[in-house]
Amino acid sequence: MRLLDAKGATVFLDRDGTINVDTGYVSNPDTLELIPGAGRAIRRLNDAGVKVVVVSNQSGVGRGMFTGADVEAVNDRLAALLRVDAGARIDAVYFCPHHPDDNCPCRKPMTLLAQRAVAEHGIELSRAYVVGDKASDVWLGRNLNVKTVLVLTGDGKKELSKLNPAPDFVADDLSGAVDMILADLPFLKER
Repeated sequence: MRLLDAKGATVFLDRDGTINVDTGYVSNPDTLELIPGAGRAIRRLNDAGVKVVVVSNQSGVGRGMFTGADVEAVNDRLAALLRVDAGARIDAVYFCPHHPDDNCPCRKPMTLLAQRAVAEHGIELSRAYVVGDKASDVWLGRNLNVKTVLVLTGDGKKELSKLNPAPDFVADDLSGAVDMILADLPFLKER
């Protein structure tokens, strides 16, 4: 029987378009909707001992469309939906509230938020992946020197043509991304 020993691995996930439906500047927790299968996919990572860290650009704050408190409310609702849907959990959430023109170091594809997660959660980048539906997610992974997965949910289909070099993997959705990651992890052990 093949059992997964993935302790020490981490998956950095984008939020909108990867875990939940991206309706454009998601700010109302009452309208938040999980992408089908996302909860079960995250639960599989949890069960394998993989840390799950959400890293998200939320420029609606910098644009004055909503507040950081609104983002936190959506993140809290996301955690609740994942728990109810599949008994899944997210280990940490980081978001950049800045406008793209601010050129801040925390906006993906810059690495400040991921580096903060590394420091705060003892993450080993040699055992990390970045998964998202945008070129900025793939470039975050490239900037961290970790493997990348572009999901074709959200903006993934149109973003794929922008990527050169291509991501390490392309998956239909988060469930497919988790399949690829769990198969790719270099520390599968026969027991």
